[in-house]
Amino acid sequence: MSDHHAQPKIRHDGDLDSIFRPRSVAVIGATEAEGSVGRTIFENLRATPFGGPVFPVNPKRTSVRGVKALPSVMAIDGPVDLAVIAVPAAKVPAIVAECIQAGATGAIIISAGFRETGPAGRELERQVTEVAHGKMRIIGPNCLGVMNPITGLNATFASAVALPGSVGFISQSGALCTAILDWSLKENVGFSAFVSTGAMLDVGWGDLIRYLGLDPHTKSIVVYMESIGDAASFLAAAREVANHKPIIVIKAGRTEAAAKAATSHTGAMSGSDEVLDVAFRRSGVLRVNSIAELFYMAEVLSNQPRTKGSRLTILTNAGGPGVLATDALIASGGTLAHLSPSAIEHLNAALPSQWSHGNPIDVLGDADPERFARAFQIAAEDPNSDGILAIVTPQAMTDPTRFAASVAPIAKLSGKPILASWMGGGSVAGGVELLHKAGIPTFPYPDTAARIFEYMSQYSANLDRLHEVPCLPSDAECGAPDRKTAGRIIQSALDARRTLLTELESKNVLSAYCIPSIPTDFAANENDAVRLAELIRFPVVLKLHSQSITHKSDIGGVRLNLKNDADVLRAFRAIRESAGHAGPGHFLGVTVQPMCDLRSGYEVILGSSVDDQFGPVLLFGWGGEFVEVLGDRSLALPPLNEKLARQTIERTRVFSALKGVRGRKPANFTKLEQIMVRFSQLVAEQPRIKEIEINPLLVSSVEVLALDARVVLHDKNIADNKLPRPALLA
Repeated sequence: MSDHHAQPKIRHDGDLDSIFRPRSVAVIGATEAEGSVGRTIFENLRATPFGGPVFPVNPKRTSVRGVKALPSVMAIDGPVDLAVIAVPAAKVPAIVAECIQAGATGAIIISAGFRETGPAGRELERQVTEVAHGKMRIIGPNCLGVMNPITGLNATFASAVALPGSVGFISQSGALCTAILDWSLKENVGFSAFVSTGAMLDVGWGDLIRYLGLDPHTKSIVVYMESIGDAASFLAAAREVANHKPIIVIKAGRTEAAAKAATSHTGAMSGSDEVLDVAFRRSGVLRVNSIAELFYMAEVLSNQPRTKGSRLTILTNAGGPGVLATDALIASGGTLAHLSPSAIEHLNAALPSQWSHGNPIDVLGDADPERFARAFQIAAEDPNSDGILAIVTPQAMTDPTRFAASVAPIAKLSGKPILASWMGGGSVAGGVELLHKAGIPTFPYPDTAARIFEYMSQYSANLDRLHEVPCLPSDAECGAPDRKTAGRIIQSALDARRTLLTELESKNVLSAYCIPSIPTDFAANENDAVRLAELIRFPVVLKLHSQSITHKSDIGGVRLNLKNDADVLRAFRAIRESAGHAGPGHFLGVTVQPMCDLRSGYEVILGSSVDDQFGPVLLFGWGGEFVEVLGDRSLALPPLNEKLARQTIERTRVFSALKGVRGRKPANFTKLEQIMVRFSQLVAEQPRIKEIEINPLLVSSVEVLALDARVVLHDKNIADNKLPRPALLA
């Protein structure tokens, strides 16, 4: 994921009222030039009065659009809350300093020519940051501006002003802002705030989400995001606000290549866009895939009750649309509700014998409003259903307006989310209008409505995760982790100028956090290898012991199923020879461990690598030799509890196998979840770890055992306060 270079924040305290609710505004760069940004902003501010004066500032003019122009902001007689700056970038640092001297506490920097131009532009940003530190909040630079339709503030160079409403809209793209604005006027969608963030030199996602979270006029917050910026600030703000106001995000760049150089499989497999999905889930944010869905969800989540699950009942007077809705629901991850025996009994009594006798409930094309309403009520009262989608097609005997009138009162009493798709044009318009007045969201197509319901289910699940408190496993077998031992092992390697732990060291770090490993011993020579093999009892495994080679199997450094002394001698010599081909100094001996019967369990991978924005990220999935080929993985952010660990497991294909296949017993999920929680704690508490991986982690019906492990450390020269921390804990 590409991202802007991180900038120090100018100020963290105080609110943004000087930007969103200023008592006076100065436009620096106001001009007479036709079509200019400065003229447009000045005219927009005057065209929709926000309750205060607007001062044009231009040292080269005596007036702008008939209003006296001032040579500088210092010449304004009286306080100025907000400065809107539209001058060449090179002049901005001095202008900001002047505005602060004049008492302005907020600024919108419209000007382009900053980081997007390279090093010179970044230097200008540094100067602005230095000047404004602790004294001013800044939107921009390189932005469209800010509107507060509730007060009438229009500090943008857009050609129209947004309608007042309840949606707080934040966008990193100014061009998208203008397109959304044009669409909203046509669709009569109103906003409580309309913000173009630009480069987010100061005010970022976290600031804006917190501010709109406290704004009484904002019912939902929708975001167009190109880069996450300060991930910790975003997550903290989202977790504060999402529980009482929906936050819906569309993130550009979903398909951006996320490949990066990494020592472990984990690092190679975890792409930043997937990490963003995980972060949204843990912070109560709903991610959607299209602009239309962004605003659909803002309306639906603001006006409909939360769904308690993903089971949807579809009620229709035509079979085809019901099938389309079903396909869309299942494809998006939703569930078709199984009608309860009681519901089926009541439907049998209320409907003709030819009804579908299942979900979707097809009440048939000759249904009148009374039949449709009765079926709707039965579906709404069914305890097996979490929501209803009502579909009406305008057939010859159908009156869409009467159908709407018949279901609206029932919908209000259901306590469940109700969606509708009255399909058609003019013939259904009256019914659609009636449903809108009743607060029932309507969609022109049933497949769209079904996908919207699944988004509602995702959103509800995300909010539930907000209440999950990371904690240690509930098992009594292990006490507190031995942090000091793990820290000593890591520090010893760094003191020796190594960033790669040996397999033995890696397993000892795991052991310090009560993560069991298969017994592993070190043999420096052939005789030691044979002696240890005899003590362990055959069959055994020999592996290369090296401080510089991590993927041992890639160079022939792993020999399995050795059944006698002669096998061990041959394996030792073969491993030594293979390591020698890789270069001098790689071979330090071998490790000896029992040969595990892999058929007794399932091979999974458990790992962590560092994401640039979110810090350590956990990975779970199908493990073994072909882990990257299979690509079955689920990501999570540390720390976890057992429920969050279980949800991470359930998002993989290997979960189906772990439940037991082809005569194998089910995996011990309790132990697996406990180990995942301990592993997440290890990652969160040992910031010197850059990458850590257990592959394979053998999961059987009885135990969970690390068969191999590797740990890669951050360079010793990185200061402790510069090490990446878990975003949820930052």
